[in-house]
Amino acid sequence: MAPKTGRLPDPAIPEGVTGQSLSQEVWDELKTLSKDNMKAVAGHIESAYLFLDEDLEAAVAHAETAVRRAGRVASARECLGIVRYSQGEWHEALRELRTATRLSGQAHLLPMMADCERGLGRPEKALELADSREAARLQGEALVEMAIVLSGAHRDLGNPTRAVEILATPAARIKKGNPEAGRLWFAHAEALADAGSPEAPEWYAKAASVGETGQPKDRGPQDGVFMDLEDGAPDLPPEPEAPTPAESASHDPLPEEPTEEPAP
Repeated sequence: MAPKTGRLPDPAIPEGVTGQSLSQEVWDELKTLSKDNMKAVAGHIESAYLFLDEDLEAAVAHAETAVRRAGRVASARECLGIVRYSQGEWHEALRELRTATRLSGQAHLLPMMADCERGLGRPEKALELADSREAARLQGEALVEMAIVLSGAHRDLGNPTRAVEILATPAARIKKGNPEAGRLWFAHAEALADAGSPEAPEWYAKAASVGETGQPKDRGPQDGVFMDLEDGAPDLPPEPEAPTPAESASHDPLPEEPTEEPAP
């Protein structure tokens, strides 16, 4: 029998990364941890997002460490889910995002979960998510993201006309200054092109006018729909309070997860 190997040491948190750019909401979740572990997990979450566009291997290492230390903290599971999504690891991403959603009781990750279903070749599951009771709570950016994913799912299913219909009204109404305008206009252009519409070039041009070309953009930890980070860092939280059970946002049972590990 081969000898068991110990787990790898935690990746080093870059100098200057303290987790203080994380939102107050994230810090509130981390209060369920011991003080030392809370600070370590915050540093690993922030590091994972910092590395997301330049070193996916490092991002994975930090996100997995955050989950190993804080498996029942929604922000840690969300972080690993987003990293796996960026890798195109749809099954693993979906598992983590589902768990984060159950733990937080929030709906903002549903568009990314629906896109994972598309990546797994199950666009009909994406449509089910978009039509779910939880999806009715989506607002703002997340609502736009869900419309884009929903349109894509109809394209996957060979329904280009329906894909165009879904985006036509929001694309016409959204203001140029809205940060989601470019993505929405580009998605509408893609749907029009897939349907063979002569209007597609007009919408590609509109998207390009606000810098959207369909190419991935550099993302820092303060960008994106799914991680709400703020410019002003909150004060370091006080000593943690006793954890409360997370409320489930799903009828499915919560899978077994890693337990918190103490800080070294």
